[in-house]
Amino acid sequence: MGLLDAVSIPRRTMVLFFLVDTSGSMNGDKIGAVNEAIREVIPEIKDISSENADALIKIAVLDFSSGARWLYDTPAEADQFVWNNLEAGGLTDMGVAFNMLNEKLSRTQFMADAVGSYAPAIFMMSDGEPTDEYKKGLEELRKNKWFKVAIKVAVAIGEGANTEILKEFTGNEECVLTVRTPEALKKMIRFASVTASQIGSKSSGVGMGDATDADSNQKAADFAGQIKTFQQDNTDTTNVQDGW
Repeated sequence: MGLLDAVSIPRRTMVLFFLVDTSGSMNGDKIGAVNEAIREVIPEIKDISSENADALIKIAVLDFSSGARWLYDTPAEADQFVWNNLEAGGLTDMGVAFNMLNEKLSRTQFMADAVGSYAPAIFMMSDGEPTDEYKKGLEELRKNKWFKVAIKVAVAIGEGANTEILKEFTGNEECVLTVRTPEALKKMIRFASVTASQIGSKSSGVGMGDATDADSNQKAADFAGQIKTFQQDNTDTTNVQDGW
């Protein structure tokens, strides 16, 4: 065995964020589909992380209704993450969620990996309108370095979701998808979270440290292309008219 065989090369971290609207309008089959889909996709994300020699995937979950809360105090490694079902009720304090996400997207908070971090992947789901003042929070969030380079996708659940705000959030109209049935929602959660994990944790070959803007922008473009292809191939499930 050579000397290099005994050296364990540390992996950088890629954090996958789930932002989940748990307001009262999500009660019933909407939140049920979210719970089922994320619980079932976690093993796939664990496999992506464990098979990746360059990146360790961690998961952070923020649910927002009347206020917002992180499910874990710090991002949990994919192989240790346990999904606890969310319950729906209350208002839609989206502005609070934006502020809390902005706070954690920092080298002193959730992006504090000593080895370095890849740009995060951020997956937001909502079925309605903000009930608080969200504009200032979103404006500040969009200035955040980590948010700028993140892979971002938003799912509008049903016809009541404000897709214009979700477009502002992602910065890319193609990365906002509307689903109208539980089956379409589950399919979209699986596709988006797995694809974001695969692309976001891909090595750029640029060495250690935080990801470069060019590398992150390329990953975001690759992800947008995958989303576009998915929509074209799944118009039967994303364009259902008799759902929510």
